This record gives sequence, structure tokens and C-alpha cells, in this order.
Amino acid sequence: MSIAGFLLRRVGLGAVAMLGVSVLTFLFLHLVPGDPVDHLAGGDVPPGVRLKIEHCMGLDRPAVRQFLAFLGHVVDGTLGNQCRNGDPSGPTVADRIGEVMPNTLALAVCGMAVAVILALPLGVAAAIRRGTWLDTLATTVSLSGISVPQMMFAPLLILWGFITLGWFPGPTEVGPLAIVLPSLAVGTHLMAMLARMTRSSMVEVLGDDYVRTARAKGLREGRVLFIHALRNALLPVITVAGLQFGSLLSGAIIIENVFARPGLGATLVDAIKERNYPVVQGTVLVIAAIYVTVNTAVDLAYGLADPRIRRA
Repeated sequence: MSIAGFLLRRVGLGAVAMLGVSVLTFLFLHLVPGDPVDHLAGGDVPPGVRLKIEHCMGLDRPAVRQFLAFLGHVVDGTLGNQCRNGDPSGPTVADRIGEVMPNTLALAVCGMAVAVILALPLGVAAAIRRGTWLDTLATTVSLSGISVPQMMFAPLLILWGFITLGWFPGPTEVGPLAIVLPSLAVGTHLMAMLARMTRSSMVEVLGDDYVRTARAKGLREGRVLFIHALRNALLPVITVAGLQFGSLLSGAIIIENVFARPGLGATLVDAIKERNYPVVQGTVLVIAAIYVTVNTAVDLAYGLADPRIRRA
């Protein structure tokens, strides 16, 4: 299969996946009991405003027409109206997502940087000193990062960095240092996964023939480890990191809510609480699009590198 055909197939599968996500989100929202207008505008909303909100959200139309209208808003790029006051000319869902996307992007990039900076030394050290106390320590740190829930670790970071030491801003505060604690909370959890992957990949590579040949040629150990071994061991690590970056970019829901940071995750939680159908559907679709885009990019990179994957 050619590269163009491989890409078209992946894009087609991604479009089908996003359509499926849209259908499931639409169905689940409409199966939840309760009046969405009461949640969005309050139970004492005047009848005239109630009718406007219902018309804006499409609740006065059959379910099929509501879903088709949402697909139309996807095509025109607005993703629908927020419908807070029933004004169809008000801010769109795309406007709301566009306001918070830079915050989520910054958190994802910084969290990934923290994860990589911590994971690579831990994984390499554990592989080089396999079976020693250093390997045990690195494994313990990695397992701790995976085992401790983010909803517990994030408040502990606030207690340590903001309340006890006073070095970093707390929740709701802004500034360059305000992203440090959220990035640590996001990156530490991802670090554990990447460190384990780096260790296992590095252990496998260190047993290959070309590493033994490099050592037999008298190359320095540092060159053997970091030029010959690590470069090849990083291939699966980069793949996992790329896929996890899509997860970070789609919104660290817990972290954004604990640190009161506006982002995709916090927007989705607020919209669910409000029962704001257009915002929930639009945000979930954007999150699905991010996942699909990252997965497609990783698959394409592998397809370019290995023709066997394109033929699989």
C-alpha cells in the first residue's frame, strides 16, 4: 500500500471513530434524566427565556434533527452555540474551547517535559545497574508514580509547594511559576510509565549483538550506552510518549480542577454539571479529534519507517 493510501485509510478510520464518539455522547446526554434548561439557567428561569434556550439547544426538535444540526455546526466550525441565555448569536462552543486550549497545551507540553526529564535517567540507570539497589530504587519510584492517584498527589503538591514552602503560586493564581505544580502532578504520573518502558527497552537493547560488538571494538562505555544503545531503545519510548501526549493534550481533567486552571478538562466538567449539551458534545469531539490526530501521526511515522506496517 502506498503512503497516500495508508494515510487515507487512517484518516477514514479516524473519521468513523469520531462519528461514533459523537453518536454515543449524544445518546448518553439525552438518556440522563432531568431538564437541561434547569441546570443551565436555574429552575426559576422565565418562560420566555426557557423557550429561547430550548430552541437554541434544539430541544424543541426531534432527536435526529438535533444530531444533524450538531453535525452541521461541526462542518461550519462553530460546534454550536453555548446557549447560556438562548441567544443564537452569542459566543460559540469553538470560541470557548479556543480560549482554554492554550492553557491545556501549555500544561501538556510542560507535563511531558517533566516526564521525559525524570523518566530517561531513571530508566537508563535501572537498566545499567539491573538487579542492584539502584534498580530497586528506580522501580520503587516508578511504581509509586503509577500507584498514587492524581487526585491525592495534586493536593499534596499544593500542601508542599504552596502552603509549606511558599515557593509556588497556589490554585487560581497566575504567573510563570503557576504551571510548575500542575506540571509536576501531570508529569510524575506519566514519568512512571516512561521510566518502566525505558528500562525494559534498554535492557533488551543492551543484550543485542551490535552493543557487544561496540564494546569489543574498545569504544568508551558512555558512547556505547548513549549513542548505540539508548538511540535504539528510545523508539518504543517515543511511541508511548506520543500517544500519551495526546492524552495530556486532551485535558488533564483532575489536575485542571484541583488547580482551578481553565482548560479542556475543566470546561468539560463544567459543561456536564450545567448539562450544556452543545458544549459537552463539542468538547468531547475536540478531545476525540486530538486522540485520533496523534494516533494517526504515530501510525504514519511508523508506516514511513517500516513498509511492513503499511502492508499489514
